[in-house]
Amino acid sequence: MSKRLYVGNLSYATTQDTLSSLFSAYGNVVSATIIIDRDTNQSKGFGFVEMEDPAETDKAIAKLAGKEVDGRKIRVNYAEEKKPRERSGFSRDSGKRFGSNNRRRNGDY
Repeated sequence: MSKRLYVGNLSYATTQDTLSSLFSAYGNVVSATIIIDRDTNQSKGFGFVEMEDPAETDKAIAKLAGKEVDGRKIRVNYAEEKKPRERSGFSRDSGKRFGSNNRRRNGDY
């Protein structure tokens, strides 16, 4: 079972290859991804690394948390599962808005 790690405070110059080689010193890296802003096509300053063995992830966290990479001290933690987002907008069925302000917008009190 692989473990996914969050890597934060990355320099905008840090590449996925840099991230992968950095973590591969502590075990087998399944994937290394840097999150890119879709509008600017620039790094958002964080990414994720997935490692094959949970023991390797513990070792990588211990050794790499606070380590300077490309001029910045990185943060390394276990990644949390993405939480579902609350839907907002218009209902397809009725054409009425739904969400937290539904009653006020439709005049229903």
